[in-house]
Amino acid sequence: MRPQIVLFGDSITQQSFNSRGWGVALIDTYARKADIVLHGYGGYTSRLALFLLQYLFPLWLKTKAGKLWSRAQVLVNKKCSKKPPTATTIFFGANDAALAGRTNERQHVPVEEYKDNLRRIVHHLKECSSTMLVVLITQPPVDEEGRMQYAKSVYGEKAMEQPERTSEMSGVYASQCVELARELVLPSINLWAKMQETEG
Repeated sequence: MRPQIVLFGDSITQQSFNSRGWGVALIDTYARKADIVLHGYGGYTSRLALFLLQYLFPLWLKTKAGKLWSRAQVLVNKKCSKKPPTATTIFFGANDAALAGRTNERQHVPVEEYKDNLRRIVHHLKECSSTMLVVLITQPPVDEEGRMQYAKSVYGEKAMEQPERTSEMSGVYASQCVELARELVLPSINLWAKMQETEG
């Protein structure tokens, strides 16, 4: 069985398997070396991601024979053929950073909670496998003007009058993601900063 690399995140991850998406690039890069597994959920926040952890990344126990079983399978005494992933990317934050008091307020997760949720996700993954490579990815900057134009083209006069997300607030969340990666000595990709280094 080939190693697995899991992509865990919101709609940006979900859409990564679209043509020319970053998930497709990983599939091409790791062809015949690893399986890329997509767990992208449009509209999800780090808070909602916590509810998925035990289903997507069950905790494993070693049997006396050295085989891995999930805790649920140990309880029902069934063998487990699945292993934890070799690597996982965690890519949440775009929805968490929705502004309170605006049209997408239901997605808003306070920045302190966002950082704590990421920490809890990382700890769960490391409990699944202490050798798993975990990579944190920040959300990209927000194209505020582009989002407003899109909303007007779809909703006309009923479109939002104020942006429900800003690049500035997105940067606050991105900095917390990078800071957590430093604290936990994990690799991170700061898309928020990198995408602003080049024009267009």
